[in-house]
Amino acid sequence: MSKTYAGARLRRLREERRLSQAELARRLAVSPSYLNQMEHDARPLTVPVLLRLTEAFGVDAGFFSERDTTRLLADLREALADEVTAAKVSPGDLSELASRLPSVAGVVLAMDRRNRALAERLAELAGDREGGAAVPGGRTPHEEVREFFYRRQNYLHEPDMAAERLADTIGIRRGEVRQALAARLADRHGVRLATGSEELHRYDPDARVLRLSPRLRPGQQAFRMATQLALLEYGRELSELAAEDFTADSPAWSTARIGLANYFAAALVLPYGVFHTAAEEQRYDIERLADHFGVGYETVCHRLSTLQRPRARGVPFSFVRVDRAGNMSKRQSATGFHFSRAGGTCPLWNVYEAFASPGRVHVQMAAMPDGQRYLWTARAVTRFRGGWGEPGKTFAIGLGCELRHAPRLVYSAGLDLDDAAAATPIGMGCRVCERLDCPQRAVPPLGRRLAVDENRTTFVPYPVEP
Repeated sequence: MSKTYAGARLRRLREERRLSQAELARRLAVSPSYLNQMEHDARPLTVPVLLRLTEAFGVDAGFFSERDTTRLLADLREALADEVTAAKVSPGDLSELASRLPSVAGVVLAMDRRNRALAERLAELAGDREGGAAVPGGRTPHEEVREFFYRRQNYLHEPDMAAERLADTIGIRRGEVRQALAARLADRHGVRLATGSEELHRYDPDARVLRLSPRLRPGQQAFRMATQLALLEYGRELSELAAEDFTADSPAWSTARIGLANYFAAALVLPYGVFHTAAEEQRYDIERLADHFGVGYETVCHRLSTLQRPRARGVPFSFVRVDRAGNMSKRQSATGFHFSRAGGTCPLWNVYEAFASPGRVHVQMAAMPDGQRYLWTARAVTRFRGGWGEPGKTFAIGLGCELRHAPRLVYSAGLDLDDAAAATPIGMGCRVCERLDCPQRAVPPLGRRLAVDENRTTFVPYPVEP
């Protein structure tokens, strides 16, 4: 059994909780000198200490695993791609930084985000001065907000707790959600509901009228009502949360407020304790949960990806929504799974297979280049505006977890989870993927010199020199 050295993570956890070494040592039933040795990787974390840490702080044991650095390392590889290509930084250096100094790695990534934002702003200004369009590829407010949730691993403790308390106060019950929300909107805020909107919803703050489209299903109507209630009752707190990353009244700040209100709404319509219990009882059967709570498939997947409350954690999931062209409009993760920001995802991933048979849940065991294996479910969902001949929207919804959690899922039935060869080898996007022998690679591998030879061709599209 390999030993676990995670001094940097242990030290970070202690400092975040504002504990001295003596206080934490007392909680873990070890001496301060022993704790100091563990924090400096002179001693490994023992199983009893790991168990006490998970109980005391409500963290998953995977928090201290070396594989917890997977996503951080992938982010570093992507952020420092040019430096890796130019051999200024070695992959070993990045691995050392991610595992030994994760907080410093986080600062490097934050600086990279700021530099990219500044470069994009300068490019836009240059485009304006020259009378041309801004350079394409700049980060939109929606992309910045996706990063906001991604950095927080798609769980926001205070809004989730506040929504659950509100659900208990107003009496959210299965089958009676809309009635409870309507009563709260009317009694507390004087908001009247109306139908006939040509848009999905529109709120008139002066007349205190919330108009909902008749094309919305009951679960969708409840979600829109809950979102409006979040803005009315929790608006100041949502503004403060958005201001942690964005300048007040900026487009990204306003978009973040909407995203936070949507998060609150999901936590209100599907309260944590009730939903977590049902998910465990149903073995995370997405379609059964959708029927049970009267909401859509995507809504259930999104809520499942947020079940990371300390001391009451569900399966840590990654959640993604992709269209036929490969555009990723939603991506959230409570796992080490890395979503590439450099364009494109892996074509071998089963989310793309889902478009071939809408309505069917596809299951895939997938292996990442670092050896970490995942169980992914994917299903295509389609939405129509309502009338014959009107264009609709089709997306593939993916939900995945590390294979060690797979036995808790109904989708693992009949699979040999121990057969490593049965896992499809996928990557995190062709630009940063380390798989040199992949026949589906769309761009050359990062940091490797191509083997260009006019006298031969290979099955691999971009062969590299040894």
